[in-house]
Order: sequence, then structure tokens, then C-alpha cells
Amino acid sequence: MATFRQPGTVLTDHVLAVPLDHDDPAGETIDVYAREVVTGGTPDKPWLVFLQGGPGSASPRPIGRDSWIDRALDDYRVLLLDQRGTGRSTRISRQSLARRGSAHAQAEYLSHFRADSIVRDAELLRRHLLGDDGTWTVLGQSFGGFCAVTYLSFAPEGLREVLITGGLPGLDARAEDVYRATYPRVAAKNAAHYARYPGDVEAVRRIAAHLREHDVRLPNGGRLTVEAFQSLGLALGSSTGSHEIHYLTEDAFESAGVLSDAFLATVQHRLTCVTNPGYPLLHELCYGQGDGATGWAAQRVRAEHPEFDADDPVLFTGEMTYPWQFEVDPALVPMREAADLLAARPHWPRLYDPAALAANEVPVAAAVYYDDMYVDRELSLETAGRIAGARVWVTNEHEHDALRVSSGAVLDRLIAMVRGEV
Repeated sequence: MATFRQPGTVLTDHVLAVPLDHDDPAGETIDVYAREVVTGGTPDKPWLVFLQGGPGSASPRPIGRDSWIDRALDDYRVLLLDQRGTGRSTRISRQSLARRGSAHAQAEYLSHFRADSIVRDAELLRRHLLGDDGTWTVLGQSFGGFCAVTYLSFAPEGLREVLITGGLPGLDARAEDVYRATYPRVAAKNAAHYARYPGDVEAVRRIAAHLREHDVRLPNGGRLTVEAFQSLGLALGSSTGSHEIHYLTEDAFESAGVLSDAFLATVQHRLTCVTNPGYPLLHELCYGQGDGATGWAAQRVRAEHPEFDADDPVLFTGEMTYPWQFEVDPALVPMREAADLLAARPHWPRLYDPAALAANEVPVAAAVYYDDMYVDRELSLETAGRIAGARVWVTNEHEHDALRVSSGAVLDRLIAMVRGEV
């Protein structure tokens, strides 16, 4: 258990072996890693475990008291959990999946990396660190909020309180329901972007036309298609994403009429999933419950929105994953068959228990971002009404990344809400 210091903080590593399949505790194990952050020594403060958004993303790598951690450390001992498959927990990667053998074996392995398994990992870690009777606060951002609702459903005895930012899922929503709600929100974000930067209409149209007429390759050899270029719109739901897309597209071409190396390198950095293949593999599975395959729902629902295939203007897409990603991203090509098998899987366990949530006794505070492009506001508010005692703050002051960029203000309000001070 390594411990080291940064300016104003002391960090300690924790690693715990957990079952790959929690229903088979005597079977294969994987490692789960978490980083403890305190202000020095062993302060007598309650624990707060952070569940990162994603899926497929590691927990933050802090430098001192940065971002929301500064506010959290005033009241808590913080634990940054690398959810299974990410960071220093047993990681999903091209190499690790290849070692599983066949695509069927890979898909079966990946089926154990959803929110239900993440919560059971957290419970084992809680008992390991706090004992059977210890409880902790959960802070869930985006997908981490989905996990927090799963936690409330199946293991509320481990929870002292729950804080959720931009992460209240639809309890009964299927993948296609989510995308039917979010495609119009993405179109609205496009309209706002082009209203802010009207010159981008022609700049983006010119790039898309060039991609249709040429076989454009990124530095890693992957093909840059129109659909891949459109997926840069994932950034539009963040506080700075519209500006970043403007600066990327305003000078994409060299004078000779070819896309510049700088443009292509930046696009590759934004598009490749080499560091987080778990995201495209697992994203739609977040919505898989009961009977029925997710079936590449984002691709199917896109066909209901022909405006995303037009060029007046060219619309960017949002937080959607598509089968073509496994054809054009070299990091994902070896995983295509496994991804198809997961998309076709006919049944998934339930992730939420409406009856347990209706009887909830754990204090819950949640921020719902009115203009959230990633997590539908109406689905979130419906869920909030089904969690007994949940306090909800609906705001248009912030975008989905507010926890990270608000210098602790969002977390401060949630803490006050859960304590009944606001």
C-alpha cells in the first residue's frame, strides 16, 4: 500500500481482488484500484467515494487540491475509484481482450463490466476499508450517477448519503428511448453552435464534402469518414466544446486544399478510443435491462432523424456509439465481433429496483442540468420523483461538466442540499 505526498494532500493506493463474476465468488478474480486522498495524517472525517462518468474512464488523477476535490477535502476523506476495466483496475484493452481468446469469450468477459458489478466491487472495498458497519458518501458524475442509483437500489446499507451530478438515469428507459430523447437535444446544441459561429456552417460543410470525395487517413491509419467527423459533436455538451470545435474547423485546410496535419492529429486525439475502448464497448449496455438486445440503438434511431444526413447545415452527433467505429478506429477493429455479440445479447439483468428506490431512506441530492445534451432532463426528473426523499436542483447555469469546472461550487451546493441547508 504505497503512500506519497502532493502539495496539501496525502495519497494512498488501495488494491483489492474481487470476483470477475460476483455470482461466482470462487471463480476468476480481477483487481480493483482506488486512490485515497486526504489533507494529511488520518483526519477523522467520513469517506466519500467518487464514481467517474463514462463508462470506461478512469477516476481523476489529482494534483494537490484541484477541481472539486478541494471542496470535498474540507468535509471528507476522498476515495477515487478506478471502476473495473479502467485505469489501474484490471483494464480493458486491445491486448487484454485478445488474451481472452474468441469473440464469444471476450463478449462474455465484458458482460461483467456494467454498473451492477461496479457497485458490488464498491461494497467489497467499503467492507475492506471501513468494516461491515461502516458507511460512506457516494458522489456520482454522469455514468457514475447511474451507478449511484444502482447502489441505492441494491446496497443502500452501505450508503451514508448520495450526491449525483448530471447522472439520474431513466429507470425503465431502453437504449432507443434514450436516443430518441437526446438526438433532438444534440440538434439544438448544433443550432446554438452555428448561431454563435455562423461562419462554421460553410467551414464544416467544406470539410464534410472533402471527406466524401477523398480517402482521408488519420496519423494512426484510421479512415476519417463524414460520420466520424460528425461524432466530434460529443464535445458540444461541455462548457467549452462549441469553442473548441470552432477553433478546430476554422483553419482545417492547408493552402493547397488538403486537410492539415495539425487538424488530422487533433481529430485523431479526439476520436480514437485507444485509451478507453470500454466506452464504445459498454456505452449502450448502460441501458440494457430485461429482455431485448440494445442492437446498436443509436444507429437505428439516427435513421429516424434525416437531418443528421443533410449538409445544410452538417450536424454533429453527440454521445452515441456506432458500429462503424469498430471499422475505422484501428484500436477497435479487433473488437468488432465482440461488440456485435454484446449488441445482440438478448437479456440483461436489471440495474435499478423501483420498489427499493420508492422506499429509500438514504439522503440524496442531485443536480439536473436543464440543457444537458448527454442525460435527458425529463428522464432524470421522472427518476428523481421515484426516489423517496431525493432533493433536486435543476439549473441552466451549468453544462454537464459543471462538477469539474465549477471550482467546487456545484459540489458545495449538493452538500448543503443533502444536509437540508438549502
